[in-house]
Amino acid sequence: MRRLLPVMIVFLLSGIAASAAEVWPDGSKMEKWFTSEPVRVSGQEARRFVITDYGVVRDSTLLQTAAIQKVIDLAAEKGGTVVIPEGVFLSSSLFFKPGTHLHLEKGAVLKGSDNVSDYEVRQVHIEGVIQPYIAALVNAYSVDGFTITGEGVIDGNGLQYWRDFWTRRRVNPNCTNLEALRPRMIYVAQSRDIFFEGVTFRNSGFWTTHLYKCDYVRIKDVTIFAPNEPIPAPSSDAIDLDACNNVHITGCNISVNDDIVCLKGGKGPWADEDPDNGTNSNVLVENCYFGRGPGVLTFGSECIGARNVILRDSEVHGATRVLQFKMRPDTPQNYEYVLVENITGESRYFFYVAPWTQFFDLKGHDGLLMSYGSHVTMRNCRMTCEKAIAITEQPDQYELSDIVIENNDITETGPKEARMPSKQDWQMPTGTPDPRSGVIPESK
Repeated sequence: MRRLLPVMIVFLLSGIAASAAEVWPDGSKMEKWFTSEPVRVSGQEARRFVITDYGVVRDSTLLQTAAIQKVIDLAAEKGGTVVIPEGVFLSSSLFFKPGTHLHLEKGAVLKGSDNVSDYEVRQVHIEGVIQPYIAALVNAYSVDGFTITGEGVIDGNGLQYWRDFWTRRRVNPNCTNLEALRPRMIYVAQSRDIFFEGVTFRNSGFWTTHLYKCDYVRIKDVTIFAPNEPIPAPSSDAIDLDACNNVHITGCNISVNDDIVCLKGGKGPWADEDPDNGTNSNVLVENCYFGRGPGVLTFGSECIGARNVILRDSEVHGATRVLQFKMRPDTPQNYEYVLVENITGESRYFFYVAPWTQFFDLKGHDGLLMSYGSHVTMRNCRMTCEKAIAITEQPDQYELSDIVIENNDITETGPKEARMPSKQDWQMPTGTPDPRSGVIPESK
């Protein structure tokens, strides 16, 4: 075992992120919204519509989608909060409307049907394009100010979906998510001022929370769980940010069987020209506890760009990678101004970059697409890793530049030949580095 003290890939004379609480990695000022108290539901929209007051019964075996939707529609007439009281209530696709909110009281469980035919089909941004797909359990299209709060649980009841997925994969190892039909748990699209607090999201059949083209999203003190045994929950991403801006994730406890905070936005050779796609910007993740998951903070595999992303002041115990860049050779990508600091715990890798070719499709484009990753800083972290840095060089597919890894205390436990070189080997001259400076090939 060898302990690595301050290690630097590229040393830059820069004042970027000098005060992470006030500025973004590119030096721009962080809005006061990120440190302000959440705006609580008030006025007409605070009126409580308890579903059991409107004919919904406490019966965990009875599908009550239509009855619950009637309560949502009633609340939407003048604004109101739909309340799930103590008990287990079975439902499929619910659609919240402007002026409505969802509150789950302690002991409440909103449970998803495990029969995919119970769910509606709607237009969804998935696999990088808008197309028909199974609607989520909880849906909100263009619902500004939508909130999900309380001490209760939304349970995706995903066991049957997981079994079906792995059976399909045994028959066809290349089957896609579109072929293995499953409902996501939460889908909020083209909305702003979104707030989730206190609730538990568990056992999603597919992605847990999917936010598409949303602005000013706050996820606070939320627990998200999906198992990896005895049956792993496939594609159970905790938080998918799909072309979103101004996002604050804080105080959350997350353990899933896929990526934890995942940045999406589109894929394909012309993804950056499609108005249905978009980039992510101004994302702050802090004060969280992260358990299992392939990547704590993952860029891709459906992401054309992200700028100003911070992960800080959090614990990692069991995740495979702290920071991961998935580089698609069929998609132009640009990941820039990323800061990871004050992370403690253990993971297999600290920083991981590699090509991602699952469902590779150039769609007739002539040649591979070039992607970029730049202005990445990882500092003041204390981690135990099998290998700190695993970066696969592919200069014909992507370029990395301005990568700084400094003042970290990292203990590597893997084979000696796979470990990070010494500080002296990584010291680079000041100035503008070659795009591939500081990159080492991943050990085979």
